[in-house]
Amino acid sequence: MNLIECENLSKAFGRMKAVDRLNLEVPAGAIYGLLGPNGAGKSTAIQMMLNILPPDSGQASILGCDSRRLGPAQFAGIGYVSENQLMPDWMTVGYLMNYVKPFYPTWDDRRADKLLHDFDLPLDRKLKHLSRGMWMKAALASSLAYRPRLLVLDEPFSGLDPVVREDLIEGILESADETTILCSSHDLAEIETMASHIGYMERGILRFSEEMTSLAARFREVEVTVTTAAVTPTNGRWPANWIRPELSPSLVRFVDTSFDAERTDSDVRNVFDGVVNVAVSPMPLKSIFLAIARASSKGSR
Repeated sequence: MNLIECENLSKAFGRMKAVDRLNLEVPAGAIYGLLGPNGAGKSTAIQMMLNILPPDSGQASILGCDSRRLGPAQFAGIGYVSENQLMPDWMTVGYLMNYVKPFYPTWDDRRADKLLHDFDLPLDRKLKHLSRGMWMKAALASSLAYRPRLLVLDEPFSGLDPVVREDLIEGILESADETTILCSSHDLAEIETMASHIGYMERGILRFSEEMTSLAARFREVEVTVTTAAVTPTNGRWPANWIRPELSPSLVRFVDTSFDAERTDSDVRNVFDGVVNVAVSPMPLKSIFLAIARASSKGSR
């Protein structure tokens, strides 16, 4: 079952297409990381999913309900935390928790108390006097206390120090066994430590969406040692799944985006004459995304 489904979801602001025919699925139980650079369209996509912004075309559903028809019954099972979170800053932390509690039938007082304790949130301090990190902790605590079926996080780690980020991640992961999570971010390191699924947006387009294990398995950095006279492909063309080629005398490096040990080795020996050695290395998520981004920007795919 998918808790989020988007079909050809699009949004433009004037001549700028912020989101272009987005097709995305977030399965129940997933921690889905929606990644991409600033301005990629992640926040616009999330706001359309939650009916904060109307789409120009396409549709989205949340918890099996058309996003355009979301009501109290659905919102009671959805948590939402954004880097630009708006909260009544005249309230104290304690007042905020007591204020939002009646809106959520599944509110858990013990869970709320534990979150306040773990995040070291001062009950008597007004929100406007909190640091940015404590502000985000308060927002997350008020969204997790009712044990939502779906938690949507829009750039929650932006501008936070490492200690606060770690606290937030721990709080999120403690809820992962009962809550499906969609987290948008341009911060690859944090997402890599917790995501089960990954999607990458760029210029409004979802470039790919898949499980982390599948993504990690299909990307490899390949280094081929060849004879000096055979450093260029024999047919003058690169396979479509080889990106970011680097050539030097007797050495070729590239990223294989559809790695298979036997096929890749066979393709290398078919493309190049005089192959001496083929070395293959796994890639961390950051390297994968840098390779994709640079290949896309330079049209070298």
